[in-house]
Amino acid sequence: MLQVWALDGIDEITPGADLVSAIADAAAETVRAGGPELVLRDGDILVVTSKIVSKAEGRILAADDREDAITAETVRVVATRTAPSGHVTRIVENRLGIVSAAAGVDASNTPEGTVLLLPEDPDASARALAEGLRARTGARIGVIVSDTLGRAWREGQTDAAIGAAGVHVFEDLRGSTDAEGRPLVVTMPCVADELASAADLVKGKASRRPVAVVRGRADLVGDLDLPGARSIVRPAERDMFHLGADEAYAAGFAAGAASA
Repeated sequence: MLQVWALDGIDEITPGADLVSAIADAAAETVRAGGPELVLRDGDILVVTSKIVSKAEGRILAADDREDAITAETVRVVATRTAPSGHVTRIVENRLGIVSAAAGVDASNTPEGTVLLLPEDPDASARALAEGLRARTGARIGVIVSDTLGRAWREGQTDAAIGAAGVHVFEDLRGSTDAEGRPLVVTMPCVADELASAADLVKGKASRRPVAVVRGRADLVGDLDLPGARSIVRPAERDMFHLGADEAYAAGFAAGAASA
């Protein structure tokens, strides 16, 4: 049975904060309020929103113009669209290889005149948390650092894993068979993203509950040196959608005109 619950009692995180202690103390407080069955145990997976990781790591940037910060974090522009309101949305690849709106630069729940950047190395952040929490609690747990991303061809957003440690980010079913006995050839669920989305159902976006515990998938928890969430990013040579539709058309039209 899969169980997912959020931790209460995590105060506003500021640069230099000890996230291991903040999370461990919140877990202990949740136990006191909810019962001993909520004690962290082997096989639990903690999903931590990237916002508090960024705050603890001091990834707060004084910026009067969020657009300048987005430009600085952008490695490649995939698509740009201007809404009737005049608002410009930029889909870009950031320095972590993640393709998303605004390069992950966040201006919500930050002091006026500042923006929040993603962690410098989310996998390293996840490893530090997992190592510290394993030492503090004695439980062999995994950690996922999550962020909110849009999806191509679908409206809305979901949470996804941008950092991971001590967790198998994929469940490789290739070579096994389905319920009808047919072989599975390409089936490899990204369970890290699925866990991140499940955790967001209980964390919420404005409830100040940035950490959730997922219990029931101990089979996914392993050594701290397992491949992290960076392994989820598809390599450029296998990218089938390198540009937005308008941008790809414009590039093809320009190439055709140049060769005419």
